Amino acid sequence: MRWAMSVAMVPPEELAELAQLAESVGFDAVSLPDSVFYPEQVTGDYPFTPDGRRMWAPETPMPDPLVTIAALAAVTDRIRFQPSVLKLPLREPLLLAKQVASLAVLSGDRVSLGVGMSWIPEEFRFTGTEMRTRGARSDDAIEILRLICGGGPRWVEHHGTHHDFDRLMVAPAPVTPVPILVGGHSDAALRRAARLGDGWIAANVPYADLERAIARLHVLRRDHGRDEEDFAVWASPVGVTDVDGFRQLAAAGVTDVYLAPWRFFGHGLADRATRLESVRRFADDVISRF
Repeated sequence: MRWAMSVAMVPPEELAELAQLAESVGFDAVSLPDSVFYPEQVTGDYPFTPDGRRMWAPETPMPDPLVTIAALAAVTDRIRFQPSVLKLPLREPLLLAKQVASLAVLSGDRVSLGVGMSWIPEEFRFTGTEMRTRGARSDDAIEILRLICGGGPRWVEHHGTHHDFDRLMVAPAPVTPVPILVGGHSDAALRRAARLGDGWIAANVPYADLERAIARLHVLRRDHGRDEEDFAVWASPVGVTDVDGFRQLAAAGVTDVYLAPWRFFGHGLADRATRLESVRRFADDVISRF
């Protein structure tokens, strides 16, 4: 099991200190959210609350994850970073691939990329992108990211339905391919992860649903001839309260847990001192015992 600290909604000025502490006590990664802006009026339901309402205030800080990774990589040595998840279809993939490749090189290959679709119609409308084609465009984008961030500078070209370019080279390019993990709970998301991803990211899924999804992924990966390849399963635990609960997740096939330690101990967003103490406590109570 690998351990990632989630820093959603944490004040930006505290992120460097938290990342350094997490690295020093044994966390493997930092997971960062992606929120482009907060529309005052939203015509879609938030998928992770019973009533579909957003659970954060408009002024909640959500710094750009790629910019944040660059800042945090500069003050750490070992720990990895991953957006969980980056809203892929809102971004032009060739420019995104340039950013990710540069991040991977400058961080010493400490970047993975979690990608998702976005549920907010206004994000697509206000950025001039199309929600209806988000799945097909994301498939194209993942293939482009694989070409450019797949290990070493090389000539590449792509001729897809939504993105098309002739031979080009992006430099610098990471020596080690950047892992791309796919988020989402729909069957389409599971199919995308099985076909194109190096892993799958679940969010707030009860154990029984998680187990079913992992079993489904095994079938889909076998159908695509990928069942012998390494494949990560990231989960944000629901109902887990102790080491035995995490062991149960590992037995089910979870390879990485991402969570906010302060929330794990029931503190909500909490304050700076509580966040720091929660990171230390989680390392002592869970990571060291696991």
